[in-house]
Amino acid sequence: MRKIALATTFLSLGTFLVGFHKPTPLKQENPLSIKAKKAPLRVAQNTKKPEPQVDVPEGFLMAYKPLPKDYHNASSRSAAKIDLGRMLYYDTRLSKNHDLSCNSCHKLDNYGVDNEPTSVGHKKQRGDRNSPTVYNAAGHFVQFWDGRSPHVEHQATQPVLNPVEMAIPNPAYAVKVLKSIPGYVAAFQKAYPKEKDPVTYKNMGDAIGAFERGLVTPSRWDAFLNGKKDALTNAEKQGFIKFVSSGCLTCHIGPQLGGHMYQKAGLIKPWPNQKDKGRGTLLKDKTYDMFFKVPGLRNIAKTAPYMHDGSVKTLPEAVAMMARHQLGRELSKEDIASIVTFLNALTGSVDANYIKKPALPASSATTPKADPN
Repeated sequence: MRKIALATTFLSLGTFLVGFHKPTPLKQENPLSIKAKKAPLRVAQNTKKPEPQVDVPEGFLMAYKPLPKDYHNASSRSAAKIDLGRMLYYDTRLSKNHDLSCNSCHKLDNYGVDNEPTSVGHKKQRGDRNSPTVYNAAGHFVQFWDGRSPHVEHQATQPVLNPVEMAIPNPAYAVKVLKSIPGYVAAFQKAYPKEKDPVTYKNMGDAIGAFERGLVTPSRWDAFLNGKKDALTNAEKQGFIKFVSSGCLTCHIGPQLGGHMYQKAGLIKPWPNQKDKGRGTLLKDKTYDMFFKVPGLRNIAKTAPYMHDGSVKTLPEAVAMMARHQLGRELSKEDIASIVTFLNALTGSVDANYIKKPALPASSATTPKADPN
């Protein structure tokens, strides 16, 4: 009986313990409510090696150097002259009909050109030569296609008197206009304080020239020449190598890539249009027929159309024509495209504050009126 009682006791205790430790059933979750665990993202490793840089032979660069900060000399580095020149550059009262200024043909917000074969002048007349860019022009050895002006100060006086361009009848008339505007009289006095009568035609050109000496457009090409080897893309470097190896450096060298010499148009193969004889006409000497100033190539991609007569519309066409007539070579389309890629790298930056049109001084009752005739 004792054994039975003891067994009963253990059975009751086991039942109690089992009941005490009864496991709680797991909560059944709706499978649709369980958010799928995101697998860790695997970032693909870029195994492509960077393209090796094209090396330009040092010898190819010997004929080139960066643009200077400006082209000022001791006389032109005057804030008063530059400010006066900037006003004169934009002033249409220096034209007979008050409708043209230096900026009409040499638009400073358009890389210094009007993108016309030849520019529109007084009474809608047109000249017979293309208007070259004024940017960086102060660094050229002469001005105009035929080199008839020695520097920008003299050049600035010429279109004002040209009957096809701004058509002012004579220098005295231009001075009369300027002296009739009180603001200009004060500005000339400030710019030329040592002169008793500073409002002169020569000083007008001098001030405009002082302003133009600051029209410089540095580009990635300059950064490259200054040692930043990745300033140009590989395609641009290859284009420069093709430019040099094709013979373009015969004429296009220096900071401007030109603007330093005369050359005959049609040096190897006769030029197709020989109506304009260039320096031959100026000098009245056939020895110089078809000689023109070599243009600089700065901003060349922005200054179409091309050549002295503006007859070539596109840059690839101009490259092909130069190779054919100046070098006696027929370049492939691929070579032309490569050279054009390099030429695009010569597009520079413009100082917007420097070229901003200023407020112009007001006319007076004695200022000559516009004359359309």
